[in-house]
Amino acid sequence: MKEEQLRKSLEDLIARRRYLYDEYRPEAQEKRKNKGSRTSRENIDDLCDSGSFVEMGSLIVAGQRGRRSEEELIRQTPADGLIAGIANVNKDLFGVKASKCAVLSYDYTVLAGTQGGFNHKKTDRMIDMVNQLHIPVIFFVEGGGGRPGDVDFDLISNGGLDIMTFVEYARLSGVVPRIAIVSGYCFAGNAAIAGCSDIIIATKDANLGMGGPAMIEGGGLGVYHPEEIGSMDVQSKNGVIDILVKDEGEAVQVAKQCLSYFQGNKKQWEIHDQHKLRACIPEDRKFAYNIHKVIELLGDKDSVLELRAGFALNIVTAFMRIEGKPVGVIANSTRHLGGAIDGSASDKIARFMQLCDAFDLPVLSLCDTPGFMVGPDCEAGAMVRHASRVFVVGAALRVPVMTVVLRKAYGLGAMAMSGGSLHESVFTIAWPTGEFGAMGLEGAVKLGFKRELEEAEQVGQREQVYEELVEASYRKGKALAAAGMLEFDEVIDPKDTRRWICSVLDSPSRSRNKPTRTFIDTW
Repeated sequence: MKEEQLRKSLEDLIARRRYLYDEYRPEAQEKRKNKGSRTSRENIDDLCDSGSFVEMGSLIVAGQRGRRSEEELIRQTPADGLIAGIANVNKDLFGVKASKCAVLSYDYTVLAGTQGGFNHKKTDRMIDMVNQLHIPVIFFVEGGGGRPGDVDFDLISNGGLDIMTFVEYARLSGVVPRIAIVSGYCFAGNAAIAGCSDIIIATKDANLGMGGPAMIEGGGLGVYHPEEIGSMDVQSKNGVIDILVKDEGEAVQVAKQCLSYFQGNKKQWEIHDQHKLRACIPEDRKFAYNIHKVIELLGDKDSVLELRAGFALNIVTAFMRIEGKPVGVIANSTRHLGGAIDGSASDKIARFMQLCDAFDLPVLSLCDTPGFMVGPDCEAGAMVRHASRVFVVGAALRVPVMTVVLRKAYGLGAMAMSGGSLHESVFTIAWPTGEFGAMGLEGAVKLGFKRELEEAEQVGQREQVYEELVEASYRKGKALAAAGMLEFDEVIDPKDTRRWICSVLDSPSRSRNKPTRTFIDTW
């Protein structure tokens, strides 16, 4: 068969596009490998289903024609440092329609991944497509922020402050899921994109900050190495990062898993032995236990993904699946503050519930809390406002909340864990270890029986009387006794918890008649 003769115009296109690919830029590729990093296209190839990535705006170059030749710009600034397009992600699990995703990546081999005028324009165009197609976004955001060297734009006189990228990306909040992947250095405008995203996945060697070394020094705030700014040991503990991973390879796999919870139900799933739940809560009601074990057993095998694991350790927030269906989980951890809810935990709960509500994930609450934290130090941290966020968000939820009281359900904290009231949840059930009250038993006895305790102290029997009063209060408030007042719905065998959850997940309609959510808090 005679070899096809290509037209000159097509030959020109092929010649022009070759500079987009790693093999035609060996020096840039080598720098990435020496750094222990992958190129943007390697990350995109790993993320997207094979052959599905359709690239947009690949032929633009940096806006520097006033200082460089066209040939140099084509060779050294391909795609203006932003690779963008539409692809399938997880098609084998969810089908073509559910797997469509916008994928963008700042290219650190091009002017340190900075944001140029043309790549802002490309981002804006991609956001417009996302709005029209209503598809999720995965954004690799490594880079140094705004680029002052683009002389083709009159940035000196106007500062480029009329750029629409940030406000348009922010407007996607609550509209479609947006996952940012941070590796290497991510500062200024790139960091703003990360911060406006719904979920931030970061590699352990990343640095993330609203200003890089040049901006800090320019502001007269000192001279710092990039690695001194926004390291992951800081950003994971303070709640900025949702998921911390080893490297870019793991980041891509976690991003695919994270995206999957928003793509639909899995048809195949495996269940743990639910009888093991019976032994999760210690017989001694004062002993702490591993709430992660409870979550893992309740969920389908290998289906749990925790968010903000390094922040507010007294609360666990996670995605998981039950019979293939995605749900969001909030759970008190008794290993930290005894499961009490402080200001940071309140923020963590409220923001996670907004995320679940925006993308139609029912919320499963595993309650074991003595209530909200109190005291002068706590109130100095604006506890009243932080705690109230949970009630305000809970009252606006359109997805169902399912509450399982594992042990303690005391006071306002227990109500907050249930969406605002034990009757606000679509169901509130308790394990036999459950206990209920307006406040913790010990505190209630000390306050309510002060006179009796003072009298007992005079005859040297204070501790004995105190323990008897606590035990009497426990008998009155334990799950089997409290169930008779219909303050909650049922006491169940722990092994039956999944059956209760599935009764809601299998319901034909889950949304409530409440106002449409407008955005998700960044915090």
